[in-house]
Amino acid sequence: MTLIKALLYLGAYVTTWSITTGGGSVPTAQNVRWKSLDFKTILTWTVEKSEYTYTVQYFDGENGDWITAQDCIDISEVECDLTKELMPLDRNYEADIKTESDQSDYGMDYDFPHTYSPKFNPYRESNISVLEFSLMDVNESTVILNITHPLTSIIKRQKQQTLKDILQTDLKYKISYYKSGSTGKREKIFDSSTPEMSGLDPGQSYCFMVAAFIPSRPKATQHGAWSAPQCRQGDTHVLQDLSLGAWVGIIFILITVLIIFITTTVLCCRRNQRRHKSLQTSQSLVLR
Repeated sequence: MTLIKALLYLGAYVTTWSITTGGGSVPTAQNVRWKSLDFKTILTWTVEKSEYTYTVQYFDGENGDWITAQDCIDISEVECDLTKELMPLDRNYEADIKTESDQSDYGMDYDFPHTYSPKFNPYRESNISVLEFSLMDVNESTVILNITHPLTSIIKRQKQQTLKDILQTDLKYKISYYKSGSTGKREKIFDSSTPEMSGLDPGQSYCFMVAAFIPSRPKATQHGAWSAPQCRQGDTHVLQDLSLGAWVGIIFILITVLIIFITTTVLCCRRNQRRHKSLQTSQSLVLR
């Protein structure tokens, strides 16, 4: 009896070993990546199509245990939304994607393959989306930008948090501006979400772009996405904003028009002189 049991266990072990190693038949998560925008954080991976499922666990580097993500147990998808799990935000998290199957088919319990993610800190690495803003003129040389903050996927005390709620004083605002029609850009950094841009040339048209700026982050993730430019209409005449090529074209047209005018005037004068001379000749013949 003991021999039969030993043979059964040996057969189960050989079967398990052949499944987990032979020909790579058990699919393992590959290309594990973190995708995060405005603190909505999703773990993604690729895998060969099969009947296997996947369970995701995460570890925050401070607590001693791996925690199973409640929405990512025995899933067939190749992504796991960990936004609600990764709290607090300012920690270095690591995830484990474990291949799962009905282990009873093999007569014994054994551990399927695991794939570990790179470490990720949502607070310091989540990408920041575009900030919306509007312009308000104060006077000819000053304009105020009113910046609004996008909502995030983080909820605290039943309130959806804005970007400012999460980053607080770490959030700065980088303003890029330039004269309309010019290629030279300047940049300024402000603490306030209503920065006042003063010292502008009176009457000139200016364009502005805004981006979130978090100097406490690593350099690669300090900048949010730049907004589309918004322009303040100046009081200057439209001709003052024309480029050199446009001025050359205008001058060429004016010279052409002037030449045509002078040529037409000369021809008309000559025709009138001929007509007048012909009339005088006719009158002279009649008098004779």
